Amino acid sequence: MSDIVEDDSKILKLSEKIRDLRIQYGLDGLVGGLDHIIINVEEENIDSACQEYLMFTNFNVSECFEDGSCIRIVLKHPESSDIILQARKYGSNPFRKHNIHDKTSGFADTRLESYVFDTKNIERYINVQKELGVHFQSEEPVDLGHFLFIQTTPSEYTGNSIGLIEWRGDRFYEPEFCNHYEIDTEKPDREYLSNIGGLDHAATRVRAKNRDAAILEFMHLTNYDFKYSFFIKSLNSITNVARLCEEDFAMVFTSGIDDSKGGPTEEFMNNYGARTHHLAYNTENIKETVEGLKTDGMDFLLDLTGSETDGLEQIFSIPSPTTFLVNEYIHRYKNFDGFFTKNNVEVLTKATENQ
Repeated sequence: MSDIVEDDSKILKLSEKIRDLRIQYGLDGLVGGLDHIIINVEEENIDSACQEYLMFTNFNVSECFEDGSCIRIVLKHPESSDIILQARKYGSNPFRKHNIHDKTSGFADTRLESYVFDTKNIERYINVQKELGVHFQSEEPVDLGHFLFIQTTPSEYTGNSIGLIEWRGDRFYEPEFCNHYEIDTEKPDREYLSNIGGLDHAATRVRAKNRDAAILEFMHLTNYDFKYSFFIKSLNSITNVARLCEEDFAMVFTSGIDDSKGGPTEEFMNNYGARTHHLAYNTENIKETVEGLKTDGMDFLLDLTGSETDGLEQIFSIPSPTTFLVNEYIHRYKNFDGFFTKNNVEVLTKATENQ
């Protein structure tokens, strides 16, 4: 891989054009931070998926409801965007064509489907994006009483959708016409769970040929900007970071450098397709927390990597059997002025071989 040049000049120039376009069309500042994510699972797995979040994060159930077509469970943490678990009961699924791969057979509806961002003017957003050629799953925003909601059709590069929500009342999701859904789960009484905070970032795997397009599409649909990348030539992999601001949830895109060269990122694509690989949670007392998680049955793809001297420590769980998502637990020490380190990125990328 010695012929690979670590050069982001092309995507930086294209990113500047996207920023100019957002300003030109009045999109700059129209989209805020991440409001919630939507994870769809098979109907028979929704209670198990909920129990995993109760056991292995510090999110708690706040709403459970269903209608004729879908079950939804809302999970909340006071310092985080929300997580919505849902299960379709019947009907078409626009994400299904992105879901069937070597290690996902039998789970045609399982995927982190949507990242939903807040906006103060959803009508303006829709009108401008339609003018720019963006396609949505509904012609108009869906009016659910306390909020308006719309989402794009799934991306051909990531398999994910971008949603927009405009809140106009109290912040709860259950519409008037839904019924309560009973779940037979409860939060374990574990002191170490209080160390696990809110969502820090998410990482989506994409094909090497789609790396630039996926990042630029995300920039176009949000107010996020491409910041920097880590080239791991030994593993034929690039990890790219997009930020709204330094304090907010970050979006990470990982791709191969060359589709034909192999490596753990390309192997993941062959097994699972383009999709979100992991959700990362801010974690205090990370060593103690990881030991507690192990005691309660969580397995990991690698040992805790990094150190206080390096400025951060991170670890990946094995993939969830109900969502295919990996949990990352991450702790940045006060002396660390950054987001990742190249060494940690390399170690974590290589760990993908173990799934």
